Parts: sequence; C-alpha cells; structure tokens
Amino acid sequence: MEQTLNVNQQKEPYRKLIIAVSILIPAVVAVLFGVKIPGYDLSFLPPIYATINGITAVLLIAAVIAIKNKKRKLHETLMKTCMVLSAAFLVMYVLYHMTSDSTPFGGEGVIRYVYFFILITHILLSIVIIPLVLFTFSRAWFGNFERHRALAKFAFPLWLYVAVTGVIVYLMISPYYQ
Repeated sequence: MEQTLNVNQQKEPYRKLIIAVSILIPAVVAVLFGVKIPGYDLSFLPPIYATINGITAVLLIAAVIAIKNKKRKLHETLMKTCMVLSAAFLVMYVLYHMTSDSTPFGGEGVIRYVYFFILITHILLSIVIIPLVLFTFSRAWFGNFERHRALAKFAFPLWLYVAVTGVIVYLMISPYYQ
C-alpha cells in the first residue's frame, strides 16, 4: 500500500495541493459572494471578463491546433496564457460581484430555461474544470505527456465549453444590467 502511494506521488507530485486548491477556489468564491463592499463602481467589468472568456476560448482552440501541428512551445505558451486569463477572469468576476448587486435575468418563456440551463452548466463545469486543468498542466510540466494527453481529451472540451458559455451568459444577461 505504501509503495502504491509513493508511485502515485511520483506520478502526481502536487496531487494534494491541486485537490486542496480545487476545493479552496470554489469555497472562497462562494464565501466572497456573500461579502458586499459598498462605494465601488465596478460595473465596467462584465464586458471585460466576458471578453477574456472569449479570448480564452480562441486561444484554447489555437493551442490544440498548435500541438496537432507539433508546435509544442507555442502550445505551452498559449495554455499558460489561458491559465493566466482564467485567473484574471476569476478575480474580476469576484470583484464585480462583491461590489454590485446580482442582475436578475429578465427573459421570459423558453429563453429563460435556456439561460438557466447554460448558466447552471457553466457554473458546475467551471468548478469541475479547476482540477482537470491543474492536473493536465502538472502532467505536462513534469513531462508525463501520455497522461497529460489522456486527461487533456476531457479537460479541453470542458474548458472550452466554460469559456464559450461565459460569453453566452454575458450576452444573454447584458440587456438587464442597470
């Protein structure tokens, strides 16, 4: 049993850290949503972080194209950029929600159900994607490319979905911003 644990630690040296960060980020975001800081107008942030989501989606696709064309360094640079953009998105998203009231969706009928389906799947998958991205990145970082590729096959489409639906959610809610 101890030898198995040691082998797993060698394969995933940051396993415990990645799991902790993957739990900590959604927990901190949830707590911060309950914090309201009055006196700041950060209403300019939603189009910025929606744009960041859009750029992330484009760069994710470019990164896949780069690696398929054996441009490993470009792929690595694009993926690191996507991670930085996602972190920037998260910071701006939390800051906006800590300083602004939530905007209710004003659409009616079927579009309301479509909006909430997209929003809920976006939120749930944005939580799921954290460990997937971190483990995928870690595997590449430590040169375990076989396991990196195996996990990237799941991480990529989910991360792309989160990035694209982030833009869609913004476009659907933006007419209701005050």
